[in-house]
Amino acid sequence: MKEKISITEYANLITEALPKGILLNTNGDKFNSMVIGWGHIGTLWGLPTFVVYVRQSRYTKGQIDKTGEFTVSVPMDGIVPAINKVCGSQSGFDVDKVKEAGLTVAEPVSTGTPGIKEYPLTIECKVLYSQDQDADKIPGDIIKRYYPETAPGQCDFHSMYVGQVVDTYIIR
Repeated sequence: MKEKISITEYANLITEALPKGILLNTNGDKFNSMVIGWGHIGTLWGLPTFVVYVRQSRYTKGQIDKTGEFTVSVPMDGIVPAINKVCGSQSGFDVDKVKEAGLTVAEPVSTGTPGIKEYPLTIECKVLYSQDQDADKIPGDIIKRYYPETAPGQCDFHSMYVGQVVDTYIIR
């Protein structure tokens, strides 16, 4: 069962959970779930939005680019360390995270990307806009802290995805 909710009523819970690690789910070539600690809820062009950031080297980026959608799954009773360990350190290129993390996939309502029962607050989004980060516009101290070189002169920057929130609910 899915209980429809207003994202704004749960904004504090989402904002508090985010830096501890919530799940970004995609469903392109296969279902994949990745831990994120950056993002935000907002309004853009008069629409409710959730913005996520994905490193350009990640499996998740290709999935979102392929489908133009994603879901976000938020724990309501704290993170599950075993889930965050697998989904935060293993690559979807190599691992079936549903199996490895013991995830229970729940059918979506408005998109083709499921949520996760163990992290029941679900936000379904369709991409409105995306943009790769421009390194020239990021302060040097931020680059030094968050973007170590992967090769001489190269860093693994993020792509930003502004998702229109098309459905929000709690999986019961």
